[in-house]
This record gives sequence, C-alpha cells and structure tokens, in this order.
Amino acid sequence: MKGISAIILAAGQGKRMKSTLPKVAHPVLGKPVVWHVAQAARAAGIREMVFVLGYGRDKVLPTVEAFGGKVAIQESLFGTGDAARCGLAELSAGAKEVVVLCGDAPLIRPATIRTLLAARRREGAAASVLTGVLDHPAGYGRIVRNDDGTVARIVEEKDADPATRKIREVNSGTYAFDRVFLERTLPRLSDVNAQREYYLTDLVLEALAEEMRVVPVVAGDPDEVRGINSRRELAEASRILQKRKLYALMDSGVTVIDPERTYIETEVAVGPDSVIEPGVSLLGKTRVGRDVRIQAGCVVEECAIGDGAHIKPYSVLSASRVRKGAIVGPFSHLRPQSDIGEGAHIGNFVEIKKSRIGKGSKANHLAYLGDAVVGRKVNVGAGTITCNYDGIAKHPTVLGDGVFVGSDTMLVAPVKVGKGALIGAGSTITRDVPPYALALARAEQKVFEYWVALKKPELLKKAGIAVPAVKKGDE
Repeated sequence: MKGISAIILAAGQGKRMKSTLPKVAHPVLGKPVVWHVAQAARAAGIREMVFVLGYGRDKVLPTVEAFGGKVAIQESLFGTGDAARCGLAELSAGAKEVVVLCGDAPLIRPATIRTLLAARRREGAAASVLTGVLDHPAGYGRIVRNDDGTVARIVEEKDADPATRKIREVNSGTYAFDRVFLERTLPRLSDVNAQREYYLTDLVLEALAEEMRVVPVVAGDPDEVRGINSRRELAEASRILQKRKLYALMDSGVTVIDPERTYIETEVAVGPDSVIEPGVSLLGKTRVGRDVRIQAGCVVEECAIGDGAHIKPYSVLSASRVRKGAIVGPFSHLRPQSDIGEGAHIGNFVEIKKSRIGKGSKANHLAYLGDAVVGRKVNVGAGTITCNYDGIAKHPTVLGDGVFVGSDTMLVAPVKVGKGALIGAGSTITRDVPPYALALARAEQKVFEYWVALKKPELLKKAGIAVPAVKKGDE
C-alpha cells in the first residue's frame, strides 16, 4: 500500500447529537467513532493519515496521536470539498493515491477500502466511490449512473428532484482519488447549491468534463455506508460492531452463551474454550486466556486473566491480573494493581487493592487486603482487614508463606507476619510477628453468671425462656 494516504474528515460538530462533544469523539465499543475509521485504514495498509479537525478538536487529538496522524484545521465548515482541500495540503509528496474517509462512519471494513482502491486502478479512473443500496435512503446523496454503469452525478438529497430521491443507491462519502486529479480539480469547486457549500461530490462532473471516469463500488454490507448523526445511530452502530466482535470471538472458539446480553469492547482478546455468561462486560484491553469461565454480571476492565481461571458472578475487576487457575468471586472486587496468584481463591465480598496474593492462598470471605504482599498458601479468615491508611499515607502489610490469619483480625500497617505464623481470631496486630509464632491480641474475657436473669429478666421472658430461680449474690 505504498504511496497511498488517507484524509479523514472529522471537523463537524454533529448538532443532532445534542452534545458538547464532537460526534466523532463519542465512544463506540470503548473507542471514539473516528478511531474505528482510522483503524480500518491502518488495517487496510494505509500508514499516512491526515485528520481534518474543526469543532472540539482537542477531544479528537488523542486518536490522531494514537495513529501518528497529521492534523489539518478546517476553520469554517464550508463542506466536504473544502475539508478535502485542507487535508490535501498536509499530505506528503509521496502520496500518489488518496482515500477520503468520513470520520463519522465507523462500520467501514479494511477489505472494502482495499476493494475501492483496486477498482480505481483497474479501471484507470479518476476516482472510485463507495456506494450502498438502502431500503430507506432518506438523508443520503443519490448515485446517478451512466449507461455504462459509471457515475454520472452524485446528487445531495436537498438538491434532488422527486425522481432522483427514489434512487436507492446512495453515496457513502468514501472515495479513492488519483492525487493529481484531486489537486487539479479541487480548486474548481463551486458553492452554488442549496447548502452554499463546496461538495466533494461535484468532482464527478469535473471528471466527466475531462473525459475521465468515476467508478462506483457497491458495499457488500450496506451497513458500511452508515454515518452517525444522532444518539440512535450511535447505538445502532454499537450494536452492529458488537455483533461483529462477538461473532469473531465465537468463530475463534469462544462460547458466548447469550450474545444479546454480553458487552465486549473492540480491543478485548479471549482465548479458545473460554465461556462468557450473560450480563458480562469486558472492557478496554482486557486479555482473557484459554478455558476461562466468566460468570453472569461480571465487569472486567483492563485486566489479564490467566488460563483456566474462574470469575464467579457479579465480580468487578479493574486493571488487575488473575493468574492461571485462580478463582475470584462471587461478589469480589479487585481494584487496580491487584495480582492474584496461580490457584489462589478470592471469595465473596472480598476487596483487594494494590496487593499481590501468592500461589494457592485464600481469602474466601468478607475481607479487605490493601497494599499487601501475601505469600503462598496463606489463609486469610473472614472479617480480616489490613488497616493500610493512617489518614496521611498508605502502609504495607506483609504475610509470609503459610501464615494463618484467624477471623476478624485487624492488621495495622506497617506490619509483617513471618512465615508459618498463626494469628488468633479477633486479634488486632500492631507489631511484627516472627516466623512460626502464635500472636494473640484480645481483651481479657470476663463472665458474670446469671447477670441476665438478675438484671434483665424481661429479655428472657420476651424470648419465651423461663427465668431461673436465682437470688442476688449468685452472680
């Protein structure tokens, strides 16, 4: 694809979006609309891209930077012809062919871009244009063909007469041009039309005037010509891209039990023989290994999930790692920078934050481990908390291999518990514990016999218990 560049038109506001965000910056499957367009161009083999920006340009710049693109500014929105002129000025001298892409059309496929370029070359045409045949073409420019099948005119709907509006073949706004032709003819465009804009579509007439041809390429999938101009169209594009993503995963060997109730963003990768249950959301650049089971209602964002791991229902994982064969959930919360070791168990209502849990260790119930390093084969009892924050700074807790932490233990950081030590239930540990030691930190238990019978007999009566015959002094 040497000598081919792309101009991506992304200057418009999109007033029907009812948003301060430019329409091309709205997210679709976790990425801006225009990102999908640029990704299709990159996958088609195009390396040089010029993004024509205008309204809300600062919101689009992250996408430009992600693709190493150039920026052309369209200060006043005078139409697609003016936008292409802005973009053309930024192209390198080595660009011999120019693909013009709509920044609000995220459904275009890389193969379609390659087909568009190949058709222009094969026919020796000035340009090729991507078209679509729609059942409901309202809102789109219509393709008027010559007898030989080439394009005679592209008529914008506002300029079309009733007969032309009945044509179902529409213009996508995506073109492949010979650069020399484009440079020669763009300055000739006129704004004498209903919109008082410079239409890129008028280059068809310029080609005919030079006895050159413009060839139409009908998209195999009409969805590819869809642009986004409203929230409804944004949702519809998301639905279509989601279906493509899920079908691709299923074709690669992933079981998606209910595609209609599963959300997986565009950059997520899932290995074969993994099972995704209904209500799951996989976000960002999450990587899921082989033979992983992710059950109902889980939200996993920017995580790495190892082979054979099991994420039980309604767990939330963010920017963390779950290693091979580990079990997380149900109702677990992994906050950023958590690392769950191979074969470890993180159970119901356990929260892990910025902690490393060793191989085979378990925290199965109602615990909080923050800023902790937990060794291998450690048992963390129910109700255990690492008290990692003193109101000013965070402090670490270190549990050595084989440590047993009894239920309802407070580990007041900074603190270290040595290898093989045992912490008695209900303890508040404020000092380091040496290896193999037993640590207890409880208040002395006191028992006052018959106190309830003597002081609060009404409690026994309420419970239907006979009050024993005791007298003062028996307690």
